[in-house]
Amino acid sequence: MNKKQTPLHSSFSTLSTNDLLQFDKDNVWHPYTSMSAPLPTYMVDRADGVHIHLASGEQLIDGMSSWWSVLHGYNHPKLNAALVEQSAKMSHVMFGGLTHQSAITLCEKLIRLTPTGLDKVFLSDSGSVAVEVAMKMALQYQHAVAAKNATKLTKTKLLTVKNGYHGDTFAAMSVCDPVTGMHQIFEQVLMQHYFAPPPQCKFGEAWQLEDAVELSRLFAQHHHEIAAFIIEPIVQGTGGMRFYHPEYLKTCRALCDQYNVLFIADEIATGFGRTGKLFACEWADISPDIMCLGKTLTGGYITLAATLCSEHIANTISQGEAGCFMHGPTFMGNALACAVANASIDLLFENNWQQQVADIEKQLIQDILPLNCHHRVVDARVLGSIGAVECKQSVNVAAIQKRFVELGVWIRPFGQLIYIIPPLITTAAQLTTLVNAIAEVLNDDNCFTTN
Repeated sequence: MNKKQTPLHSSFSTLSTNDLLQFDKDNVWHPYTSMSAPLPTYMVDRADGVHIHLASGEQLIDGMSSWWSVLHGYNHPKLNAALVEQSAKMSHVMFGGLTHQSAITLCEKLIRLTPTGLDKVFLSDSGSVAVEVAMKMALQYQHAVAAKNATKLTKTKLLTVKNGYHGDTFAAMSVCDPVTGMHQIFEQVLMQHYFAPPPQCKFGEAWQLEDAVELSRLFAQHHHEIAAFIIEPIVQGTGGMRFYHPEYLKTCRALCDQYNVLFIADEIATGFGRTGKLFACEWADISPDIMCLGKTLTGGYITLAATLCSEHIANTISQGEAGCFMHGPTFMGNALACAVANASIDLLFENNWQQQVADIEKQLIQDILPLNCHHRVVDARVLGSIGAVECKQSVNVAAIQKRFVELGVWIRPFGQLIYIIPPLITTAAQLTTLVNAIAEVLNDDNCFTTN
């Protein structure tokens, strides 16, 4: 039976907030929640600066940057203006056979700003797809190399480290942590790759050579099968906000060089200053063969991602059997997204991002590190604009979210981790409010599970 074709605006415009939330609960599937017993959602009326304004009247300081994407705050006049100016020309044209100034300008900026050797840019529409593109690049590259050398293709797998997270699409899932990466139920149908133990030496501590022993063994034993090595530089994000030693990253680069394995840096979460360097690879002074960017690329305005690679990789693929790279998203190079990305990158430098991140880090060190003394805390840590509190118990998401809203902040914990990664415009007073809210919930038994 066909559903009635009733225009939504005629019926939904008159509904109350409660009615809208009820429809949302009954019909709209939100991320990482059940449809039969969904986690609560909060209706947003508007957002500006660092504030999210709920329809129920609360004004919340955003500690999450909308999953790490909102770099300069919400509703920024310069970013708004970039969208308006671009929309007056065109919002989108297909990227096959056509191009435009916004995309060209963005690619020039990315080539200039990223580490040396990343000279070719492939634009896509989300971070997870950027990882898929990187993996396909690596595999198609190895296919072309084998064909050129008239040898059997053996390099068909990837190597990565446990506790990693690279996205929710199919190939990306296969290089996420096989136990804690949220994708265990797909284990039987995912490509099988190699996983090294996660780096153990923490950022700022003394480097221990044994930290890379098992990684080195896996390279030595399986390099003939490994097309590429992929890792989140310096910060393992969804895997627990783990900050590891730059020397580990240097070792990864050296092993890739030694065994002719491509190095993929997933900078989707760490790119554009979040760790205190423009790109986290800079902490180890290395250049990857392939780099993935996303999240903050457009300042949190529109979904956009980029995968950069070396000229050698691009030429090798282009001279292979297919004669081109076999990928082409419909919204690749979206003009609106490219325009606002250009404005966001310009704003990053106009605002002196290094000082912004340094100020946030200083404040977070002052406010978050004392939480190490709390009986519920395993470890409180800070790097750049990232602050994380690892707890001994898992959080009760519904209860802790409600409490945070009551305290005037928006923080979305997961597992045993409460963390913040606020917009760069966040003030010291606002940061203190965010951390005080974390300290408050640590004292609330209802915000944590009992097992």
